[in-house]
Amino acid sequence: MSQFLYVLPALACPVGMGAMMWFMMKGGRKDQAAPPAGSDPREQELDLLRKEVADLRTKVTPQPGPQDRERTP
Repeated sequence: MSQFLYVLPALACPVGMGAMMWFMMKGGRKDQAAPPAGSDPREQELDLLRKEVADLRTKVTPQPGPQDRERTP
């Protein structure tokens, strides 16, 4: 019986760690319905910013004019 008391503290840490891992995994498996796409305000803002960046790129990108066409062989 006294030998069991020596082993008990050595087993407490691994058993406790295993129990914590099991509880954490069990909590992560909850079936939660995903929110519908586009309902997140961050996603909406991100879409607006992407559109704005694309618009600015088209304004900044030089368009070939009549002078550029004459110079090319």
